[in-house]
Amino acid sequence: MEFQEAVMKLTTRKPKERNGGGGPKLNRWAIVSFRRSPKPSKPAKTDPRRPEAVPDEFLCPVSGSLMADPVIVPSGHSFERASVEACKSLGFVPPALAGRVAGPDFSTLIPNHALKSTILSFCRNRSLPPPEPLDLASACKLVAGLMSTRSHETETKLAHAAVDERRDSVREERETRGAKTESSRSHHQDPPTAAHSYSSSDDSVATTPAFESTSPLQLTARPSCCCSSSCSSSEFEPTNPEEEQLLAKLKSPLVFDVEEAVMALRDVTRTSEESRASLCTARLLSAVRPLVVSKYCAIQVNSVASLVNLSLAAVNKVKIVRSGIVPNLIDVLKGGFPEAAEHAAGALFSLALDDGNKTAIGALGALPPLLHALRSGNERARGDSASALYHLSLVQSNRVKLVRLGSVPVLLGMVRSGRLAGRALLVLVNLGSCADGRAAMMDAGAVECLVGFLSRAAGSARDNCVTALYVLSQGGLRFKGLARAAGAAEALEKVESGSWRAREMARRMVEMMAERTEEMEGEDVDWEKLLEAGTPSR
Repeated sequence: MEFQEAVMKLTTRKPKERNGGGGPKLNRWAIVSFRRSPKPSKPAKTDPRRPEAVPDEFLCPVSGSLMADPVIVPSGHSFERASVEACKSLGFVPPALAGRVAGPDFSTLIPNHALKSTILSFCRNRSLPPPEPLDLASACKLVAGLMSTRSHETETKLAHAAVDERRDSVREERETRGAKTESSRSHHQDPPTAAHSYSSSDDSVATTPAFESTSPLQLTARPSCCCSSSCSSSEFEPTNPEEEQLLAKLKSPLVFDVEEAVMALRDVTRTSEESRASLCTARLLSAVRPLVVSKYCAIQVNSVASLVNLSLAAVNKVKIVRSGIVPNLIDVLKGGFPEAAEHAAGALFSLALDDGNKTAIGALGALPPLLHALRSGNERARGDSASALYHLSLVQSNRVKLVRLGSVPVLLGMVRSGRLAGRALLVLVNLGSCADGRAAMMDAGAVECLVGFLSRAAGSARDNCVTALYVLSQGGLRFKGLARAAGAAEALEKVESGSWRAREMARRMVEMMAERTEEMEGEDVDWEKLLEAGTPSR
């Protein structure tokens, strides 16, 4: 039987003789307790099923997750490819590269095959699923969140620095006042009275606690107020009295003051180029950003119109996108007031003119609402949306997204109806420069549509139509069959007017189709089957 508790053992012992041992000897029972000695502790066994920690070199410094497609940047650091592209598009400096004076260099990306193989072996040995590549849209949202977090931390640090500076100035003022008091006392023969010493100490005590108790409460209740203080921003941006007045009203709790401020901002930036450059600051953009989605019509319309005016200056385009206003503009384009949605399309068009903004605007989700505005907006909104789509489609990633969104049938419908046909043709030319775009255009009947439009088009629309046919001619044998069925050679031979470039492209297409026709003479070609067949790349 195992001993769980103490075991009691009875033993007999002789009692000591008292008083010389004259008394009787009595047997006494002594109770002796024994406890089981504890066993030596054994080292704790590790659970083999417990996952091991992932090495830091396997994690992307931006996303913090296992890298599925690691690349090496010129600095020697490894990142997830989508994270690097998002940082490059949004102008974000990763924490790993924050200390570099020259800024991050993302010009060259080298695939890190060794690290990728090591990560896959790590997952395979521990029965973990392999990491999935991060898509660009998710990476841009992640980087945008990091940018907002960093800006908030910077504002908080500046606010605390301002408070410390003010405390130091108060402390110096107290020391100076105390030194003056001591010097004045040394010139008097009589010692200071108790009442005088109490009043001076009471003044000094009443000054500092009042400041120390109120300032932290103000920072806790409203941290953004420190951004508008001159002491915290003077080191980075020069103070502008006009900007200070606008900021005071933009942050006012009264709707009338906010409405008056956005109307003033719209008026001053409508014609003055100098005001556009001086007023487009981080503080003002931060104040205007929530007003873009205001529930009040006048505030929403005038704030979006002000952004259009600010974006007309080339130096402001990247700054506006990096401020985080584009998602709000997209929300207005989706479901804002009609006039505000019209201005939002114009703002996105103006911002898309900068090459550094094209990928970011597309990744933030501007393509679907712009495509929807081509069908449901008014004339001005449709024109600005078409122009924005043209500039955004100059980037390969946006072209692929537009094809997948089903933009080709919408654009061909605009060409058939003659409504904004010239701008729709420009977008089609960009889409036709990729294989997926050419396949989607030929599937939607673009060759027949363009040949029919060529016979009635004039001016720049005719040139754009010829260019669209020329990019489709890179589609190989399928285009030749579709062009022959639509009578493209006869229509192209009639292109006598127009630019030299359009005439040259028409001549080359006619010669190409004539050469191919001579080669295929005598061959039995099933043109109907060829026209119905898809491209080999699909």
